[in-house]
Amino acid sequence: MSQATSMRKRHRFNTRMTRIVLLISFLFFFGRFVYSSIGAWHHHQDKKESQQSTLTTETPSQS
Repeated sequence: MSQATSMRKRHRFNTRMTRIVLLISFLFFFGRFVYSSIGAWHHHQDKKESQQSTLTTETPSQS
């Protein structure tokens, strides 16, 4: 009987640890996604600005 009780407690502990590890993994994944999204947005903005500046410098020379 005592072995069955200890196995049940161990199963609860394993389930709880699994949930905690999965939660931490999800938080890391979500954090990396947000970080990369912000970096990609900044890169996109810089690219747009550089294209705008090249277009404004090229336009008068063509006219």
